[in-house]
Amino acid sequence: MSSGLVLGIDTTTPNGSLALAEGDTVIEEVLLHSADGFGHSVFGDIAALVSRCGVRLADIALFAAAAGPGSFTGVRVGLTAAKGFAAALGKPAAGISNLQALASLGEGGRRAAILDARRGEIYGAVYDADGRVLSPETVAPFDVWLEALSDEETCFVFSDLTPFAAALAASRFAGARRITADRGLAGAVARLAWGQAKDPGLLDANYVRKADAELAWVDRAQKLRLD
Repeated sequence: MSSGLVLGIDTTTPNGSLALAEGDTVIEEVLLHSADGFGHSVFGDIAALVSRCGVRLADIALFAAAAGPGSFTGVRVGLTAAKGFAAALGKPAAGISNLQALASLGEGGRRAAILDARRGEIYGAVYDADGRVLSPETVAPFDVWLEALSDEETCFVFSDLTPFAAALAASRFAGARRITADRGLAGAVARLAWGQAKDPGLLDANYVRKADAELAWVDRAQKLRLD
């Protein structure tokens, strides 16, 4: 792992965050909120963060963004910022899965990361302590996803447990360890970034599920085909 400074960016939900880290040490993480997205504010927030930490953008060795799953526009804002800074300054960039970042805040050898995907579904995946995928990222109803998991001891990591508490309590994992992570993911994104650093032009979004507009067109096409 490099000891260079990393800027972590998470704009994938209305509750975003920024972080400046060096190695495994998060120097500062700041929580953000914007109901109408971060396109108008993220660059000012980044400038304020690096100024408070007494560094210049040119001092940052790696720019990293949460790559999703999350808001389609929000994912793009963060990735575009990381890619833009990295390309302009000749630095590498990294796109980190929100689920992997969430899992890194868990405990033990099996960490099930769960995010609300709405429509009665979750984004979920299982990772080991080193961030390797044990069960791939998917979108599914929570109870269906739980049934597909192995019976091995697992730590469940949520950004918000509330919508899932009853279903988890009614499952065979009722006694499993569970952690509600701090709201910000940017610190975790920054800590994981050196393992996934690449040319900024190669960064891409990790949507897991198609956009609502795309799903609507698929539904419309299927109805037309059946008429």
